[in-house]
Amino acid sequence: MTDFLFDMIASELEDAVGRENCSTRTIDKITHSVDYFWLSRMWADRGLRMPEADFVVAPKDAKETSAVLKIANYYKIPVTTWGGGGGTQGGAIPVCGGIVLDTKRMNKIYDVNEKGMYIECGTGAIYKHIEWAANEKGYATMHYPSSLTCSTVGGFLAHRGIGVSSTKYGKIDDMVLQMEVVLPNGDIIETSSAPKHAAGPDLNQIFIGSEGTLGIMTKAQMRIYEQPESRKFRGFLFHNMTDAFNAGRELLQKFKPSVMRLYDEAETATLIKKIVGVEKPGAFMNIAIEGVAEMVDLEEKILLDTFGKYGAEDLGSEYGEKWWNEKITFFYPGHMMDLPQCFGTMDTIAPYDKIENIYWEMKKAIETNFPQARFIAHFSHWYEWGCMIYDRFIVDEKDVPKDPHEALRLHNDIWNCGVRTALANGGVVNDHHGVGIKLGRLMKEQYGPAMQVFEGIKKQLDPNGILNPFKLGL
Repeated sequence: MTDFLFDMIASELEDAVGRENCSTRTIDKITHSVDYFWLSRMWADRGLRMPEADFVVAPKDAKETSAVLKIANYYKIPVTTWGGGGGTQGGAIPVCGGIVLDTKRMNKIYDVNEKGMYIECGTGAIYKHIEWAANEKGYATMHYPSSLTCSTVGGFLAHRGIGVSSTKYGKIDDMVLQMEVVLPNGDIIETSSAPKHAAGPDLNQIFIGSEGTLGIMTKAQMRIYEQPESRKFRGFLFHNMTDAFNAGRELLQKFKPSVMRLYDEAETATLIKKIVGVEKPGAFMNIAIEGVAEMVDLEEKILLDTFGKYGAEDLGSEYGEKWWNEKITFFYPGHMMDLPQCFGTMDTIAPYDKIENIYWEMKKAIETNFPQARFIAHFSHWYEWGCMIYDRFIVDEKDVPKDPHEALRLHNDIWNCGVRTALANGGVVNDHHGVGIKLGRLMKEQYGPAMQVFEGIKKQLDPNGILNPFKLGL
């Protein structure tokens, strides 16, 4: 690109979003080149520059977003959407340069609709802000992920995010009613006013989880709920993982707790011991039950009877309440693994008849092939048919190569080993952190010939391939 053409494009973008909302400053480009993806942080930590955008723009609404995409389409410039920068998969990194479209000016809360039981907001809103808006009216969003305070509504939608109360309330795709989306050619569309219907495929589900490759979500209606009349916690200690899975599966056939988290013995002996205070060996499970008081009392009785059949030690409510109060602390500095360690979370999901075997096979594969790595896990989101593993590998500083290229290879080799083991045993590439550039190479291994469905949609909506190239395997 010549200097003259660069200035011409910059002038057009400034006209679209306002000069003050279009930047070519080096500091802004660097800021939007590193998200929470381990490789991007390691690369910067070693003094290297990640791929950077040529322009950073911040539209205030769908109209300005449309103008940006029309300019990008004309000049065939890549566009990468940026929310809060809290993603772990490199989904927001502008690997092909071009335009970074920062959504945080689209943070307006338009309506807290008590009759329709939803909040309508811009997708650049930090999720904690819409939670506060709901709380002011006596409601809650019931979406409480670890990145609640730093990630946007659009970021969660783009990667099918999930919060700690998902067993009762579902994932983010269960919480959205309607969306406004700007297509790659600049057209502005709205999905159906009702999320469940027989008028063709649900358009919400085409764009949710698409990681900015098919369109840019600019507005959303997110469900709100009445605050529960009663919320009770219970901590349990199981002698082995098999009993815990059987107890969890049986319980989910009877009712849905809001929180249901099982920690393997390794995490129970480290993280749970440190933060919650459980000193005994075993697999710790925390349960939260909430809703109408009479129902909660009945569900608590069913819980105790069910878990008692599988030899679970009832630890009472103290540990569960402490876990709830510290639910985000687990991810704060001093508790979460961090640089200079090498680490990753390989979350996968599968039916009950496969999930425990996937855990053991992944643990064996990683610890056998990479003896410098530790493998720990918990099972944090449960359904009537199965659950997911929040499985982590950790390599301590002394075993992480100093050379950034070798560190990258070690990181990717461990990921290849873990995810391919999950796929071979009935799991998936990822459950809720998304795919990004980190795992795009493995999408075809999961889907095989079915990948052409995604590729066909991409080609039809984005023939110039401008939206978030090389993400999601597209």
